[in-house]
Amino acid sequence: MAVVSCAQTLQFFQPRNLSFRPSSRLPSRFPRVSHVKTPVSLKSRKTTDITPSLLVRASSSSSSSDFTPTIGEILGEVRIFTASGEPVLFKDLWDQEEGIAVVALLRHFGCPCCWELVSALKESKERFDSAGVKLIAVGVGTPDKARILAERLPFPLDCLYADPDRKAYDVFGLYYGIGRTFFNPASAKVFSRFEALQKAVKNYTIEATPDDRSGVLQQGGMFVFKGKQLLYARKDEGTGDHAPLDDVFDVCCKVPVA
Repeated sequence: MAVVSCAQTLQFFQPRNLSFRPSSRLPSRFPRVSHVKTPVSLKSRKTTDITPSLLVRASSSSSSSDFTPTIGEILGEVRIFTASGEPVLFKDLWDQEEGIAVVALLRHFGCPCCWELVSALKESKERFDSAGVKLIAVGVGTPDKARILAERLPFPLDCLYADPDRKAYDVFGLYYGIGRTFFNPASAKVFSRFEALQKAVKNYTIEATPDDRSGVLQQGGMFVFKGKQLLYARKDEGTGDHAPLDDVFDVCCKVPVA
């Protein structure tokens, strides 16, 4: 049984192995944020380049106050894909009036640290379900890559979605770049969870990595909504710097379910 460590994966994805291709970004009907570049650039996308109204504080604490109040409506018009390949809008994934949803934006489907996060989400799913919370996990890559993760981990297909063009990540202004992916000190946190990581990647395959290697430089984040209202927001500082799920669950439990 092969165990793939984050270090091994990071070594594979050193810059010399990255093959970048121009990719389409947000369609014109979606509000753009100013940090989006086409074609993809190796330069890190920093919060100072993001439209202030869409800025969330870059810290390990949760905050939603720096987002525009209409962030839920903006995200609602973003089109992603189910793991089976069907297009779907975010606004169709949960009740936009009173429904509570946890939106976990992963890095990419071939990231071992994301397999660990998805494994933790799977273990917590019953807990979220019992609280009436919709769990939504979105990763960078195409639906076929999502299915590889779902089948091998395994993870429920009806909770997993693909965002190959990283449209949702752009809406939230999540971190992107070589520095954040390979050299951020926050990534050291993963070593405290080594046993969980080792367990999560027992069936790992690098085949889940996006064909467009520019996607491996994307960082993720965790968000909680009630209807269109953003209640909790946390940006991953670096690879493996995930939001504590107990904190996420506490936010969900403080919200009365209609």
